[in-house]
Amino acid sequence: MGQSLLASLGGEAWIGPLTALLQVLLIDLVLAGDNAVAVGLSVAGLDPKDRRRAIFMGLAAAVVMRIGFALIAAQLLNMIGLLFAGGLLLLWVCWKMWRDMRDQAKAARELAAAPAKTLGQAFLQIFLADLSMSLDNVLAVAGAAHDHPYILVFGLILSIALTGLAANAIARILHRLRWIGYIGIAIVLYVALHMMWEGYRGAVIDLHAVAPYNHAMPSWLDIKPSEEDQHHKRR
Repeated sequence: MGQSLLASLGGEAWIGPLTALLQVLLIDLVLAGDNAVAVGLSVAGLDPKDRRRAIFMGLAAAVVMRIGFALIAAQLLNMIGLLFAGGLLLLWVCWKMWRDMRDQAKAARELAAAPAKTLGQAFLQIFLADLSMSLDNVLAVAGAAHDHPYILVFGLILSIALTGLAANAIARILHRLRWIGYIGIAIVLYVALHMMWEGYRGAVIDLHAVAPYNHAMPSWLDIKPSEEDQHHKRR
């Protein structure tokens, strides 16, 4: 019924772009939240002035990276193992965040000054998190916005705007309620592991090794034909 209504209003040519736009909006709402948590964790140890500067610098870097990734989105979609490598990078960033949180909590227990985090250190963490998450975001949005480049650009701009709006608020909350930071780290850890999982299974499919993989793995880890079809559709 929805498709027939769209067809009567403007022809079926609108159905594909509108569907892609809705998918991109949903992807942005999910991934921007994860990205904002990562940025908020990275700047939580800074004073408010440096925190705003670090977020601005991180967003500027994210703009450059996402535009660069968008320009080569088709090639990125065909690079085997790239998503897995991005997950590994984000896993390392997650460990750095956990180490910072641990040191700050230890200093608080001992009533000592918390280890100072410099603007450069915070920016490096944001940059590395943005590098892996921008890769994940561009791959996801490019898969959803296939053949609709203007929707791809809109989706990337929207995701950066959402991250910027949320990151500073998250950082303020983390500064007051330190325990929430561990929940944030768990979220970033989940994103990293999910990227590695998706990247590994995607590499198996791209290398045409599904049959030997399914033979070696327990049945509940099998790559089903539906998963293969979905993977190929994103290409």
